[in-house]
Amino acid sequence: MGLARKKTRVVDVGGVKIGGDSPIVVQSMTSCDTRDVAATLRQIAELEEAGCEIVRVAVPDENAAAAIKDIRARINIPLIADIHFRADLAVMAMQNGADAIRINPGNIPVDGIRRIVTSAKLNRKSIRVGVNAGSLEKDIALRHGGPTAQALVESALRNIRLLEEMDFFDMKLSLKSSDVETTIEAYRSISALSDYPLHLGVTEAGTLLQSAIKSAIGIGALLHDGIGDTIRVSITGDPLQEIGVAFGILRSLKLRNVGPEIISCPTCGRCEIDLVSLTSQVEEKLRYMKTPLKIALMGCVVNGPGEAREADIGIAGGKESGMLFKKGEVVRKITEAEFVPVLLEEIRAMTGENI
Repeated sequence: MGLARKKTRVVDVGGVKIGGDSPIVVQSMTSCDTRDVAATLRQIAELEEAGCEIVRVAVPDENAAAAIKDIRARINIPLIADIHFRADLAVMAMQNGADAIRINPGNIPVDGIRRIVTSAKLNRKSIRVGVNAGSLEKDIALRHGGPTAQALVESALRNIRLLEEMDFFDMKLSLKSSDVETTIEAYRSISALSDYPLHLGVTEAGTLLQSAIKSAIGIGALLHDGIGDTIRVSITGDPLQEIGVAFGILRSLKLRNVGPEIISCPTCGRCEIDLVSLTSQVEEKLRYMKTPLKIALMGCVVNGPGEAREADIGIAGGKESGMLFKKGEVVRKITEAEFVPVLLEEIRAMTGENI
């Protein structure tokens, strides 16, 4: 049995359903200049190939808002425009084809939010109310003594009421902090008070290792509670790294079964093959693979054969050689030099994917 999820309202983002019984959606954000259409298209194509299901782009000025038109026409996944300070850019982005708008209520005045909502209703777009610890409304931050979980929740509730008063309900929420505990507390609180879908993430989480740790704890704890409808793992650097970590979190909790799960031992003095190189090569070759497959790469005969037998396919290594296993059965003995090519050949045959 999988984890029970809280049933939230359903919001449509460019044809992708968020909330309700829909699968948890993996999102990312481009790191290049949106005004450079060619670079943005290249990055979105790579993200899409890696499994990204919704992508967000920064819209800092009119040129970026104008670029939305060309970008949206040439990609296959929904596009969200990220807006700060200027309501006119949100309106322009929606008119140019953005499927949704992410606004930060702490840096857009109320009259600007009203303009955005009016345009969203006219263009049938959804809105993410993205509350962020770094840009809370000043009165809320002052009242709570800083960006506490309670402050994030108050900001979210204020903006929910504002949008609802305008008869607008096509929204999802995020309440992000760089502090994991604050993030968890804020999301748990808003989940108890609202049935709008929630986009999960720990903001400004750092480079790959730090972000993976913070996101696995923060996002993972909430998903385990049944909270969350979309996720983004924020990583400083190449956004392609975000997709693998995101699906890894979902796969670990048995919420989405997408892509390979690689089981490899930590190595010890018994290991007589170059397991580190083997694992790195296999991970790189399979980075775009979508088929769920459990792959065991084990460095010795102590736990190796048993773990490999539990996997769909695996290798249990010995000195300069190893045994190839499939579905619990030994296929044949292969040399260490054959590990990667033979394993990939077998995976291609099993999945039909061009890896």
